[in-house]
Amino acid sequence: MKLLYQTHSPYARKALVFAYEAGIATSLEVIHQETSPTVKNAEVLARNPLGKVPVLLRPDGDAIFDSDVICAYLDTQHAGPRLIPQEGEARWRALRLQAAAQGVCDAGIALRWETVRRPAELRYAPLRDGYTDKLLTTYEWLEQEIDGNEPVHVGHIAVATALSWIAFRDLPDFRDGHPRLVEWFDAFERRESMRWTPLSGETRDR
Repeated sequence: MKLLYQTHSPYARKALVFAYEAGIATSLEVIHQETSPTVKNAEVLARNPLGKVPVLLRPDGDAIFDSDVICAYLDTQHAGPRLIPQEGEARWRALRLQAAAQGVCDAGIALRWETVRRPAELRYAPLRDGYTDKLLTTYEWLEQEIDGNEPVHVGHIAVATALSWIAFRDLPDFRDGHPRLVEWFDAFERRESMRWTPLSGETRDR
């Protein structure tokens, strides 16, 4: 399998960290692809109409895109314990954490447009403040919800890769006033799956 990837995408990193945690990363050929809403990447666009990474190319099936869907597929490709719980409250807890992490990434990317990526004269302060508030309120929620005593699951992977990207992009700090979350994150970031997938690079909008 081939994973179309971007070294500064939190979504792509989530899929790759998931593959490491599932023990199947060696079965992936990771191919870096630069993408941006303002610059088309023909190779990615040919496999994902949204023109975004990650995209998983399978030798015997259609391309799969969106990190959530890729993780769900990868969870069927290993013999170990499932990283996406199959039933009960454990499943909904994991998926709820994943959704919160996805929202953190979405809000963070939108906030960057209103602070550093969009031309200064086109930035809209109320949107900037709204996205900032989404991040801060989600940090508060995660402080209460994160549980380091659970077996590792997709929600943990999503939260860890989202927060790592937040720090990488110097977005509003989740460390201020969230000791439980910080303790959990620092421990998770020491896992091999995180150390083998460092973030790097800048988005190219032109």
